[in-house]
Amino acid sequence: MKFPDNFVFGGATAAYQCEGSTLKYGKGKVAWDDYLKKEGRFSGDPASDFYHQYPIDLKLCRDYGIKGIRISIAWSRIFPNGVGQINQEGVDFYHRVFQECKKQGVEPYVTLHHFDTPDALHKIGDFLNHEIIDQYTNYAKFCFQEYHDEVKYWFTFNEVWPIAVNQYIVGSFPPAIKYDIPKAVYSMHHMMVAHAKAVLAFKEGKYPGQIGIIHSLETKYPYNDNEADYQATKNEDVLANQFVLDATFLGEYTDETLTIIKRLVALNNGTFRVDLEDLEIMKKAAKLNDCLGINYYQSHFIQAYDGENDIFHNGTGDKGTSRFRLKGVGERMFKEGIERTDWDWLIYPQGLYDMIMRIKNQYPNYKAIYITENGMGYKDEFVGGKIDDTPRIDYIRKHLSWILKAIDDGADVKGYFVWSLMDVFSWSNGYNKRYGLFYVDYDSQVRYPKKSASWFKQISETKELDKIEL
Repeated sequence: MKFPDNFVFGGATAAYQCEGSTLKYGKGKVAWDDYLKKEGRFSGDPASDFYHQYPIDLKLCRDYGIKGIRISIAWSRIFPNGVGQINQEGVDFYHRVFQECKKQGVEPYVTLHHFDTPDALHKIGDFLNHEIIDQYTNYAKFCFQEYHDEVKYWFTFNEVWPIAVNQYIVGSFPPAIKYDIPKAVYSMHHMMVAHAKAVLAFKEGKYPGQIGIIHSLETKYPYNDNEADYQATKNEDVLANQFVLDATFLGEYTDETLTIIKRLVALNNGTFRVDLEDLEIMKKAAKLNDCLGINYYQSHFIQAYDGENDIFHNGTGDKGTSRFRLKGVGERMFKEGIERTDWDWLIYPQGLYDMIMRIKNQYPNYKAIYITENGMGYKDEFVGGKIDDTPRIDYIRKHLSWILKAIDDGADVKGYFVWSLMDVFSWSNGYNKRYGLFYVDYDSQVRYPKKSASWFKQISETKELDKIEL
C-alpha cells in the first residue's frame, strides 16, 4: 500500500473561493458578484483572504508535507473586462504567489478558468457566445507568456460539465437558467473548443511544462438491472462524461455520443451542429494533452424516468432533500446501503477507480491522470481549540486506497489534490460546508490544522497507506 516516490500529494483552491478582495486591486466583476448580492445569503468576500494570507497558506503547505497546490488565476484580475486593458496589480499578485510557492518548495498547478468568466463577457452569453473562444485563448496566451518561468503545470478549464449543468439545467449558477439542455451542450462544446485552441497555443509557443484539462467525472450505474435503467444510465453518462471525454481525447464525438446528444437536444426543441473548423482544431489538440485532471466526489445510480423536469439543489446540508429528474435522461436515486454526506453526495470511492480504469481502456491515448479534487464537505466543529474530522480522514483514505488499486492495475495516476487546502467559500453552499485540511476562522482569518492535516502529512511524507478491505 505504497504510492510511487514521485506521486504528488497536494491541496486545491480556486481564486473566487479563496482570494477575497473580489472587487479590489483593479479586479473586474464576475457574474457571481451581483448574483450573490441579489441572493443575499452570503458573499465571496473575504472568503479565506488568500490575497493577503497566501504566505501563511503556503508555509502551512511546507510544514505539512503538501508538495503541490492547485491555484486558479482570476481572468478578471488580469483583464478586468475580459479583453483589452491589463490590470498590472493583478499580474503582479500572481507573480508574488508563484515566487512564494518556489520559496516554500510547493509546486503550483494553475487553472485558467474556474467558474469565473469576467462579467463583461458573461453578460454577452459566456461560452454560448462563439466569440468568447478567441477572447479566452488570448487570455491564456498572455498567462503562458507572463508566467512561463514560474509555472510548469497548466489546466485550461475546471469542470466543464458542472459549469454547464449548474448554469443551464440546475440553475444554481448565474445566469440561473433551468432545464435548458441545448444551452448546456453548446456551452460545453465551446469550452472544449477553447480548451483545444489554448492547448495548441501552448504547444506552438514551445512553453516548458505540461497542459491539460480538469473534468468532474461521476461514474453512472443503473439503479435496477433492466434495459430501461441501462439506457437512462447511458443517457446521463454521455451528457455528463462521454461528451467531454470524446472531445478531449478524440477531438470529435462518436456516433453513440452524437446520437444521444442530438436526441436530448431535439427533445428540448433545439439542434446541435458542430462547426467543421472547430472540429479540426479539436482533433489537432486531442493528441497534445499532457494530462487529465479528475475531480471526483460521488457517483450516481440512475433509474428510468418518463416525467417532466424536476430538480432541487440541496445547498444547505439538509440531508435527503435533493432531487434530480431530467426529462429524457433519467432520475438519480439514493442507493440503499451507500452513505451520503449532508449535501446528499454519495460516498462511493469505487466509482473513482471505475472511472480511472474506464479512461485507461476507452481512451488509451491519455498520458497521465491527476486526481485534482477529492474531499468531503463536512460541518466541522471547533471544540477546545481542536477540529476532529475523522470522517474526512476515512473518506480520503478510502479514495486513496482505490487510487492505489488503479495504479496497481496499470493506470498512470501521478498525484492527488485534496479539496480543499484550507476552508473556502462554497459556490452555492456558503461557509458552513467546510472541506479544508485547515480550519479558517472567517472573522479573524486565523488557520487551525484539523486532525486530517496531520494525517495527510504522514501519508504525503511516507507515501504509505494502511491497508483496508476494498
